[in-house]
Amino acid sequence: MNKINLLAGLGLSVLLAFSPSPSGKPGPDSKAGSSVKAITGMVRVYTTAENTNLKISLTDSVKLSDFGQPLETQPCVFIDPDKTFQTFLGIGGALTDASAETFYKLPKAKQTEILKNYFDPETGIGYTLARTNIQSCDFSSGSYSYVKDNDVELKTFSVAHDEQYRIPFIKAAMAAAGGKLTVFATPWSPPAWMKSNHDMLHGGKLLPAYDQVWANFFVAFIKTYEKLGIPIWGLSTQNEPMAKQTWESCNYTGAEERDFIKNFLGPTLEHSGLGDKKIIAWDHNRDLLYQRASIVLDDPEAAKYVWGVGFHWYESWTGGGKIFDNVKRVSEAYPKTNLIFTEGCAERFNPAQITDWKWGEDYGRNMIEDFNNGTVGWIDWNILLDEKGGPNHVGNFCFAPVHANTKTGELTYMNSFYYIGQFSKFIKAGAKRIISSSSRGQLLTTAFQNADGSIATVVMNQSGEKISYRIWLRGEAAEITSLPHSIQTIVLE
Repeated sequence: MNKINLLAGLGLSVLLAFSPSPSGKPGPDSKAGSSVKAITGMVRVYTTAENTNLKISLTDSVKLSDFGQPLETQPCVFIDPDKTFQTFLGIGGALTDASAETFYKLPKAKQTEILKNYFDPETGIGYTLARTNIQSCDFSSGSYSYVKDNDVELKTFSVAHDEQYRIPFIKAAMAAAGGKLTVFATPWSPPAWMKSNHDMLHGGKLLPAYDQVWANFFVAFIKTYEKLGIPIWGLSTQNEPMAKQTWESCNYTGAEERDFIKNFLGPTLEHSGLGDKKIIAWDHNRDLLYQRASIVLDDPEAAKYVWGVGFHWYESWTGGGKIFDNVKRVSEAYPKTNLIFTEGCAERFNPAQITDWKWGEDYGRNMIEDFNNGTVGWIDWNILLDEKGGPNHVGNFCFAPVHANTKTGELTYMNSFYYIGQFSKFIKAGAKRIISSSSRGQLLTTAFQNADGSIATVVMNQSGEKISYRIWLRGEAAEITSLPHSIQTIVLE
């Protein structure tokens, strides 16, 4: 098992001690060449590669030069900043109870290391988004609620549970990110007494008698967290509303979710002075993504409250592959609605597999495909878990990009951390996706232009072969070598 001490030797704090260009719906929108004027032709290449020590490492610095029509025998990645698409929101991870509890079991130096490496925009990978849970989820040490039974007036509402670990953790992450973090919150279940099965676990439904009480509950959560110094940017209506899980869960049909948003959640937020909070519908897998989006968005009275539609990547549980086209379908049909990836992780934790390269490549492929299909933001699941892939009160142990041995204080950084960082470090909030087209199936690619004019093009080599290719922009190109099973970010200034 490769254990990487990021504050010692030539660890990540050194490897990432470079300064990329400063900077900040599906269309396309033509910018008539104005963006190209900012490009000087300087090219810097940052690489993460299997069987090497390269981890977001500067591997090349070259300049574009004249190169007209490429031959079919000359692999190229073509970029075109005159064709723009969605505006980039950011990349981040989930700040769960499990992550927070694990964090506070570590020495202070390791805590500082984790925060810097995730959230510092200069020396880390620059996370700007975060998701957190409303009440307990599976990645809590146990089930809990913010109110006492049958308190329909929410007079007993308290987040005292969260004040021990999670709230200080979120505030520490905010500070590491420069004082600002875009946080949205998600419930896994209403309190048991509001549900048809009288249980926070095992599915069940929100009883109609408590629709308004539950909407008021969202307001109480937002106002309480904000009073404690954590601004809430938005929320989703329910985590995985079609899943009856052994952990905290609650089921909604598309019509039920639509009606809850239209008749209760949206109006209640608006009447409470919280109409600026972003509502995210669905928050489940890509499989039913179009159907669930259409049910909500085809109703103007519901759609007016909805900022976007969230999705996860677990649809392959059926044995099939990822269904990226369903993201595209929503983007095509509802171009004014934002798409955001809200959760994904490698499931079924096994310490013997922690160094498998496939995990990073899973992240790279999903991120490239999702962005190319119109996604504006991408949020990983737990940012930190312990040596068992928890804590998790129902045994649903998973991988995270960083694992901590709570007995020794050692940290293990999975290659997924670096694959995510190849995007999050270089693509800044407010960037516009642009055309990036590969002439080789082995090379997956996406590209964004930052507000300062710099272009970040991600190229992932899925093959076991070294491939020489050219990054090509309007008759100029620079030759780049892609190592086997690698991911690169090419920064053009």
